[in-house]
Amino acid sequence: MSDLVLPVLTLLATGAFAGVLAGLLGVGGGIVLVPAFLLVFTQAGYDGPEVMRMCLATSLATIIVTSVRSVLAHHRKRAVDWQILKGWAPGIGLGALAGVLTVGALRTQMLQIIFAVLVIIIASFMALSRPHWRLADEMPRGLRRVLISPLIGFFSVLLGIGGGSIGVPLMTLHGLPIHRAVATAAGFGVLIAVPSVAGFLLLPIENAPPYTVGSVNLPVFLLTISMTLITAPIGAALAHRTDAARLKRYFAFFLFLVALNMLRKTLAG
Repeated sequence: MSDLVLPVLTLLATGAFAGVLAGLLGVGGGIVLVPAFLLVFTQAGYDGPEVMRMCLATSLATIIVTSVRSVLAHHRKRAVDWQILKGWAPGIGLGALAGVLTVGALRTQMLQIIFAVLVIIIASFMALSRPHWRLADEMPRGLRRVLISPLIGFFSVLLGIGGGSIGVPLMTLHGLPIHRAVATAAGFGVLIAVPSVAGFLLLPIENAPPYTVGSVNLPVFLLTISMTLITAPIGAALAHRTDAARLKRYFAFFLFLVALNMLRKTLAG
């Protein structure tokens, strides 16, 4: 029992932090959850070639709950752009399923490298971007939307995130106010996580921890959402009265450290 105390406390604390981030910055709590899950599983002795897939799948399962909770909180403030969600849903869903197939074909070391590199790119944008940057005055339509929307789902699954880290910059660069972008990105999380988790439930892990269904570990999932359910609305409330630009720069520095540490451990191993 004493061996379980530290992992449980780690998961509860990380879940609380991820819930706030999902509501506050729309960055997808998975960007924090995946490294924490990897630490917990490896410390428990589950460090096989498929452990990273279990981390990504379990993170995405939590994002279903967190994103629904977050998007409902934002909807009460009338901040969600439902037209964007409807238009982008098919492409994002297809991209998420392609991501599941890719994750299923790769081993932990390669997935860790991909995760670290993508997080460094995201953190760089967070640190360097400015509110006035624009690519266009409206969201992509037609062929551009057809090409871009699957990429959001695909890369989000490789990161185990809800798409906010990609969706929020995309929307703000196309003229959407930051608070509306954060609120709408919470809906991206549902579009990504539901089809991807359905796929991961059909991909079993060899020598998985107890109570793992497919690639999703249920105890870790339940412990995490017990906190994200509480803290996601808090983050959503803070988003409407917080200087998000400064907070993003601090968070970007934190992400750099997380990604570089994962890259160091992976390459050293």
